[in-house]
Amino acid sequence: MHSNNSLERQISDLFNHPPTGGYTRDHFAVFEQLNQRLNLGEIRAASRENGAWPVHLWVKQGILLGFRMGALADYSLDARFRFFDKDTLPLRPLTIDDGVRVVPDGSSIRDGVYLGRGVTCMPPMYINIGAYVDDGTLVDSHALVGSCAQVGNESI
Repeated sequence: MHSNNSLERQISDLFNHPPTGGYTRDHFAVFEQLNQRLNLGEIRAASRENGAWPVHLWVKQGILLGFRMGALADYSLDARFRFFDKDTLPLRPLTIDDGVRVVPDGSSIRDGVYLGRGVTCMPPMYINIGAYVDDGTLVDSHALVGSCAQVGNESI
């Protein structure tokens, strides 16, 4: 895995100098690495430092790259549930081992979201890419947790 400095340089360069011939497999691998590290909470769009919340611009640029790089894909479950989004921004795969409670009936969590242990998601709700939802947080019904939002214990 690349260091933050290496990943930061790759993302900033790709954001500021988009390829003229289209995105390559290597470009998509850089975005996937960003997504994985967001999922793990290893990097964040903003973090608390000395009581302030500085924004990490390169992380936000990486998220925007996902929108720029992606192609529209059909994620529909059937003819009644139609869902179209960028292929670079799928829903986040979760398992019971993640320790996150997702109550059924209309909740979506994009890939590239950190979910701490003991998070509860009450439907309907939505969490967008780049969000950091800290341990034990309740995302209540009708909540929209925006891209790059920082929610929970560490937000106090």
